Amino acid sequence: MSQAAFAKKEFAMSDKLKPGSSAPRSGQYEQVGPRGGRTGEERTVVRGEPMPPTPRSGMGYVLVDPTENGSGKGK
Repeated sequence: MSQAAFAKKEFAMSDKLKPGSSAPRSGQYEQVGPRGGRTGEERTVVRGEPMPPTPRSGMGYVLVDPTENGSGKGK
């Protein structure tokens, strides 16, 4: 997907992680609005840690840049 197409992408409700839910992967998560619109605000979250609170109800997070350093993977 091109950078321009990614910048305009809106995320489905099923893609969103709720605040307080456990992060499935380490990486950069972007806050998205209640209808999936992008905010540009990102948070770094480690796998297994709870997602941080959002500024308004109905918002959530989507993974935009997964960590690729191999940390946390079994040998």
